[in-house]
Amino acid sequence: MSINLSTPTAAAEVPDIRRTRGGFLWQVIKDRPSAAVGAGILLLFIAISLLAPYIEPFGLRTQVGPVFCRPSAKHLLGCDDGGIDMVSLLIQGGRISLAVGFAATLVAVIIGGGVGILAGYFGGATDIVLMRITDYFLVIPDVPLMIILAALLGPSVRNIILVIGILLWTQPARIIRAQVKSVRERVYVKRARSLGASNTRIILKHVLPQIAPLLIANTVITIAIAIFDETALDFLGLGDPSAISWGTILEHAFVRTAISSGAWWAVIPEGVCVTVVIMGCYLLGQAVEDALNPRLKVAHLSVRRFRMRPLGALGAALGGARP
Repeated sequence: MSINLSTPTAAAEVPDIRRTRGGFLWQVIKDRPSAAVGAGILLLFIAISLLAPYIEPFGLRTQVGPVFCRPSAKHLLGCDDGGIDMVSLLIQGGRISLAVGFAATLVAVIIGGGVGILAGYFGGATDIVLMRITDYFLVIPDVPLMIILAALLGPSVRNIILVIGILLWTQPARIIRAQVKSVRERVYVKRARSLGASNTRIILKHVLPQIAPLLIANTVITIAIAIFDETALDFLGLGDPSAISWGTILEHAFVRTAISSGAWWAVIPEGVCVTVVIMGCYLLGQAVEDALNPRLKVAHLSVRRFRMRPLGALGAALGGARP
């Protein structure tokens, strides 16, 4: 006598991400226009940053025009207070801002993912201790703590990466913990545990593949937050003064009276770059999150869907009963 341990209903409700994890992100980009737009924006800025030494029109250490010269055919976005071409500054600033954003996100995801997996998988005292630590970090205001840590550690790109990464790990930790607590109760995980598989093997073989798409979505959104935080710290003068980023360009423009001089081209372009990159991260991350959780589509219901449905036989009966 054989016993069928499979559960077709549960299997139909929970898609096996392990079979498609290699092409999950690519499938989302192909199926969702918003994801394609977001990915295109990110890839464009990444390509510009990688090709910066070859596409910068002018050097960054030489004055190539008058102070705050207006945009022209030679200088498409004008020059800053030192006569440096703004296009060259934006290209170079994007390299630092994107590098800090990606590196800080990597730190946050490693810490938050590790904490979330340990807390969600083992539960009990481990879960309580790790979540209490997470709660303590959550109740501390991010901006004041970020300013204090950046001031204490000193102005350098490495310290900015550490500060942002340390402050952004709490949200991934809570999201990953919730997903891991769900995955550890699935049949194939219990079956592997009953067959004697170690916790390390279960986490690497069964848990990580299931939470990988969710981790990707959270990582993309965290990149946007990290870039914004890096720009804010540099604008406040807490970044590395020798490194050119979008935040330091904004700081120099405000300190050196670009606004009062009417040099809008020294302020607006870098702000637009930060905004567009954050928008690209949000579009891609939101599309991945929608693909993982179809219930989120409820927020996008159109007005046409709120129509009164016909009552069918009951409506006919009630209609016939009317005088």
